[in-house]
Amino acid sequence: MQERSERTRRRLVFAGAELFHRNGYANATLGEIAGAAGVTKGALYFHFASKDELADAVQQRGCGLLHEAVRGLREGGASPLQALIDTTHWLARTLHEDPAIPASFRITKECAGHQPASVDFHGAWLSAVCELLRMARDVGELPLDRPAVGVPDGAEDAGSAADRWESAEALVAAAVCGIEVLAGTGLSYEELQRKVAALWGLLLPSLVGAERVREYRIAAGSAAGSAAGSAAGSAAAREPGGERRYEFLGSAV
Repeated sequence: MQERSERTRRRLVFAGAELFHRNGYANATLGEIAGAAGVTKGALYFHFASKDELADAVQQRGCGLLHEAVRGLREGGASPLQALIDTTHWLARTLHEDPAIPASFRITKECAGHQPASVDFHGAWLSAVCELLRMARDVGELPLDRPAVGVPDGAEDAGSAADRWESAEALVAAAVCGIEVLAGTGLSYEELQRKVAALWGLLLPSLVGAERVREYRIAAGSAAGSAAGSAAGSAAAREPGGERRYEFLGSAV
């Protein structure tokens, strides 16, 4: 009975993500979501008292996928900066593969300012990006203490490194937030993948110096793919016999 209840809840979250992504938070109705999940509206209310609760569950799923992907990349041995690059490729992929991610972005934007949000996926994304960037700074991947071009060593004031860090953080945060915007224009995954790689081709020289750019892989690699696959795999339900089935809109794929 418990397993059946959990399966119903997952179907509702997946269906909610699909319809929030497709129609927007305001236009998606609980009746449509229940129908898409193949359950009654009463069954939906058993799991979620309101559309806000369901939207929170969708964002919680998005945050869970994000944190699992970042953890997998770091445990796989990627440096903080490489993990950041790979995480942006993970985002490009999951924006196309899992509706919880684009739905979470859309819910955050559409509900901004309406009420205090219990879950904020956009904030979680920026937090993950900035944390990886801070880790890269702390392990010495970002040479922020080097003098600017044309300035003798020791000639800059103590605040220069802090100023460069603030600039680097703002630049990266603004750039990676644009990935979701580009995905929303209808770009294919292959096109988005190329644009993310091109983005890092421009960012890396200013972050690590032109002489160290070759130390990093800016194209989508197997590490990013593995993290995405692992995170997406958490969405899968295991049927008896070990068969993996993905449930979207009430149907198993």
